[in-house]
Amino acid sequence: MKPLKDILYKVKINAVVGSTSVNVNKVEFDSRKIESNDVFVALVGTISDGHDYISKSIEDGAVAVVCQNLPEELVDNITYIEVENSNEALAFMAANYYENPSENLKLVGTTGTNGKTTVSSLLYQLFKKAGYKVGLLSTVKIMVDNTEYKATHTTPDSLTINKYLQLMNQEGVEFCFMEVSSHGIHQRRTQGLYFTGGIFTNLSHDHLDYHNTFAEYRDVKKAFFDGLPKTAFALVNTDDKNGLVMMQNTNAKKYTYALKTYADYKAQILENQFGGLLLKLNDNEVWTKLIGNFNAYNLLAIYATSELLGLDKEESLRHISELESVSGRFEYFVSDEKITAIVDYAHTPDALKNVLETINSIRTKNEELITVVGCGGDRDATKRPKMGHIASALSTKVIFTSDNPRTEDAQSILNDIEKGVEPQNFKKVLSISDRKQAIKTACQLAQPNDIILIAGKGHETYQEINGERTDFDDYEIVSELLKQLQK
Repeated sequence: MKPLKDILYKVKINAVVGSTSVNVNKVEFDSRKIESNDVFVALVGTISDGHDYISKSIEDGAVAVVCQNLPEELVDNITYIEVENSNEALAFMAANYYENPSENLKLVGTTGTNGKTTVSSLLYQLFKKAGYKVGLLSTVKIMVDNTEYKATHTTPDSLTINKYLQLMNQEGVEFCFMEVSSHGIHQRRTQGLYFTGGIFTNLSHDHLDYHNTFAEYRDVKKAFFDGLPKTAFALVNTDDKNGLVMMQNTNAKKYTYALKTYADYKAQILENQFGGLLLKLNDNEVWTKLIGNFNAYNLLAIYATSELLGLDKEESLRHISELESVSGRFEYFVSDEKITAIVDYAHTPDALKNVLETINSIRTKNEELITVVGCGGDRDATKRPKMGHIASALSTKVIFTSDNPRTEDAQSILNDIEKGVEPQNFKKVLSISDRKQAIKTACQLAQPNDIILIAGKGHETYQEINGERTDFDDYEIVSELLKQLQK
């Protein structure tokens, strides 16, 4: 039990009804989890409004309610706290409840459209190899040093973040690397956290179903850097025109990285092949197992961050050469029939273009490049024709298929994707709604030395259709299908 007034530290309060000296058991924003002596935080969500569940939370034992709008009827002996923003209040309350664990380790957040998972995960790998206890909060998984937990969101809710950060404190973790999504920033989930550094990778078309305009999407990302303290560093990719925008109002120490323009940290690609990349990082050559221009940017960001966090340069380069690809990010194998199958999370136009351009820069052009790609339902529909245009323009054959249709009609999503195909590319295109059948068709079309790219789902091991998730792992499925065809 903790005094409510201690948990409310730094929360912007408009009004108080009752006593803040009341002791509370825990903080909850899900009314279904309320127990005796809890404090319920009513969040205004995109689907439901927590204010509708205030009465139920009190019936189930809540002794205090934090909300943006006080109920018309107040219950005796219940403390009501009216706040400016419930999401922000929850973030500060979560940090206070878990004793501000981010202050006891070096927390680095990575934001951008593409590369967040790779940069965060590879930094985790690198610092583990350097002998440190390390934490990771990513789309793929949550790591508390060597213990893995399942991830459900790119940026978890504030309570979950602070719960795992406190667990990291208990395990003696020194560094934590965290993906910071635009949704997480906009919904204030990262408020109340003390960041040692922030990394900006790039910005391209994504999430406009949520943010409405690109400018709004950009400014939400910028807000993360605006909130960094003077003691932190801000590391941005200045080959992206939005990189300097991120640093306009930050108090953090400013650093830049780039392949094409002047920057504090520079990289040059000396060799690029399926076996890996030979890079020059600030005049130091290093061979890596990762592939493609986009990974050159990721590795440069990792190199710069490791130096900013005090790691020895030579040690950092040695560990960079040992880094393994992240699950579902340009993950590939070569079958016995010499067919190369690549699985990648590319689900934005820019990410898909990067992957296809990387493959085209490596292949001999004597082989086919067969791309299987779709777009998610109930998400930004404006990117669908762009995905169709890029896939058909940069592949020799393309099969449009379902990704996670969710509650949308799969065929209508395919129709949207097909609108981006230019007439000269019509003959390259097939549309097969069933994703497994689409992958099977790609395998049947492929000849020795051909390349199959399966894009969009990457590390995801499920497909979501009409609210139901079924097991679906692109990597496992293409592996099995290629084995069957070899028999």
